[in-house]
Amino acid sequence: MPEPSEVSLPGSDLPQMLQMDLDIGDFCSNWAHCDLLSAYLARMVSHNRLDSLLFSNLYSSALNELLETVFRVHGKSGKLECSVRRQGGLDRIELVFPADEDTFRVYSEAIDKLSGKDAEKLYLEALFTEDEPDASLGLLELGVDYGARLAIDRAGDGRMCLVAELTLEDENE
Repeated sequence: MPEPSEVSLPGSDLPQMLQMDLDIGDFCSNWAHCDLLSAYLARMVSHNRLDSLLFSNLYSSALNELLETVFRVHGKSGKLECSVRRQGGLDRIELVFPADEDTFRVYSEAIDKLSGKDAEKLYLEALFTEDEPDASLGLLELGVDYGARLAIDRAGDGRMCLVAELTLEDENE
C-alpha cells in the first residue's frame, strides 16, 4: 500500500492547473461521462510528468473513482465543479457538487472509515461483497490503493467540496 501523501487540507493555496464546470444532471445522465472526463483531464495534466503515459493512467483511474462516487451519491440539481491543482509531486482534485445533509453524511462516514486502522480490511470487504457496492467503495480504494488523503467541507450554498490529494509520481525518479 502506498504511503499517504502529505496533506495540506483545507484551504490549500496550490496553483490551479485547470477548472471545469458541468451541470450535475447532464453529468449524471450517462455513466460513461465518468470515464470520458477522467481520461481527458488525466491527459491534460500529465504532459510534464516523467512517465506521462503511466501518470495519465494512474490519474485517470483515481479521478474516475471520485467521479463515479459523485455519480452515485450527489444532490438533486446544481453545478459540478472540478478543479485540479498541483505543486511539485502533489496533485489536488477538488470536486464541488450539490449535497444535502444525507449526502454529506455518506461522504463523512466513508472518510471516517479511511481514518481507522481497519481501512484496508473494510476496503477488501466492500470490494468482494456480493451485495450492491457500498457508496464508500471508490473512496476506500483511493485511500488504500493510491494513498490519497480525502477531506470534505460544506459550502454555504447547499453544496459540498470533496478533496483528494495524491502523490502519484516521485519527483526524484
